[in-house]
Amino acid sequence: MLKTAWSSCYNHPLKEGHRFPMIKYDLIKEQLLYEAVLAEANYFEPGFALVSELQLCHDKNYLDKLLNQHLSEAEIRRIGFPLSQSLIEREFKIMQGTIDCCAYAIQYGIAMNIAGGTHHAFSDKGEGFCLLNDFAVAAHVLLNQKKVNKIVIIDLDVHQGNGTASIFKNNDAVFTFSMHGKNNFPFKKEVSNLDIELPDGINDFDYLEKLAFGLTIISELPEIDFIFYQSGVDILQTDKLGKLAISQEACKSRDKMVFEFCKNRKTPVVTAMGGGYSTKISDIVNAHCNTFKAAIDTFF
Repeated sequence: MLKTAWSSCYNHPLKEGHRFPMIKYDLIKEQLLYEAVLAEANYFEPGFALVSELQLCHDKNYLDKLLNQHLSEAEIRRIGFPLSQSLIEREFKIMQGTIDCCAYAIQYGIAMNIAGGTHHAFSDKGEGFCLLNDFAVAAHVLLNQKKVNKIVIIDLDVHQGNGTASIFKNNDAVFTFSMHGKNNFPFKKEVSNLDIELPDGINDFDYLEKLAFGLTIISELPEIDFIFYQSGVDILQTDKLGKLAISQEACKSRDKMVFEFCKNRKTPVVTAMGGGYSTKISDIVNAHCNTFKAAIDTFF
């Protein structure tokens, strides 16, 4: 069974300029139900992550300021969202959703979070619409519980997973792989274990070829116990921020490649949706739904 984290608070009401991308979380769920890709039984409502779990990854001073809404104006601007209690609660739900998905992935091979993939959050600051780094926290929880020894994070959002790379730069237990737009945000890149930078306007064939190369590098690692996959759909040609030229079909092929890699290695994988900013909301929702379809085709 494909277990999927979803909560109504994922659709957090933000200022008008940010409403459009946020409604995708409800629309993804409803579209998957409408097409009978998933049933209600596939969804679960996460609770709230524990502060003790967040402290495995995030700086205590940063967490204190965030929880008490004492971030400076500059820190809030860096995040890009107006700070509120409901936004913080949303982040705690997303975080727990990804943590819960880990147990389901170990049981079923794969689990999904309709939100998540907050890869721009550093240990001591938020950035780029990311307050807390859900993959980083969930990875720390798994390692702390001694459930795994080696984790790989595959980040195929168009933007580099800079926060993730920074958090794990001195941690040999986690291998970070980011394939992203060379000329896109963040303009100061961090160093992942493997970075593949993409030129503006890259086509389907070249994109998938570079991904195949990256997965080949990862396949040479002697041990992989768990994989996190950030499946942002801001790689699409229709994306307002992406600068690439990838079709819906190639985006789904990308997901299929990653899922087949995980299944062939018999490695559990947790997937989060990441970014998507196409002009038409239907392009975003269809691409995210294709990720679910690729997961089901591969694992079930």
